[in-house]
Amino acid sequence: MNAQAGPDVIQAFRAGALDIATNAIIPPIQAHDIGFDATIVAVLERPAPSYVFATAPGVGLDSFDDLRGKRIAFSQGQSQGDTVLRTLKTAGIDHDEVEFVELPSTQFLTALQGGQVDVAPLSEPAVTKYIDQFGRDGAVAVPAEEPDLLSILWVPTEVLADEDIVLAVRDYIRTWAQGQVWAWENSDEWKQFYYVDTEGVTAADAERIWALGSKPSFPADWDDAVAWAQSSIDLLAEGGFIREFDAEVLFDRRFEGDAVAAVADEYVKE
Repeated sequence: MNAQAGPDVIQAFRAGALDIATNAIIPPIQAHDIGFDATIVAVLERPAPSYVFATAPGVGLDSFDDLRGKRIAFSQGQSQGDTVLRTLKTAGIDHDEVEFVELPSTQFLTALQGGQVDVAPLSEPAVTKYIDQFGRDGAVAVPAEEPDLLSILWVPTEVLADEDIVLAVRDYIRTWAQGQVWAWENSDEWKQFYYVDTEGVTAADAERIWALGSKPSFPADWDDAVAWAQSSIDLLAEGGFIREFDAEVLFDRRFEGDAVAAVADEYVKE
């Protein structure tokens, strides 16, 4: 099923149309806040920042201080929102010094193009396509400095009551982890297939985008992942977006060793 954005995944989980998904850390946090019981079964760390702050044509952004007074595309249930909040905190900008325009991330590009927002966090290859089209009109892109650290696999907790599904989830975790390693070790094939053939960027842009990524890193224990999730929860709670809770409840540590057992030691973070 093609459901990628966190809110869409939650709806698919609720409808019983999906048993497992990959997202960043924010969708499980949002699910917990709205009372949907789901759990994280695998963790991949990505220390390189994932997003770029793109501006509407003619809007300047020389530094993150320039975010003051801007209309910023914001989705509290997606990782882009986490990056926005972390960036504002680091820059010392209070929430009341910007205007959050709440939109699903799928609408960020059209909001920029239509002048509904001044700034939006975009990922590659969307940002490359956007600047190629609107850079001549004054659109700029400033890479985020805050990482979107965690990529996770998560499932509705109720599916884990079925032991056959638990075994299938463990198999999927191994396949997912090995797939991340395969893409890293076969980067030329992956860049051609995904960035050039599927997304339509140039080979040169594919090389540049790939260079910004991180080598797969699967943590042997999830303590740092829990701490990072807690920092995201704290940020969202401080802004009044969710209620505070303990991040540990999001993680099912029965699966803590499955991904690391499936990959070579060089991809394991001790």
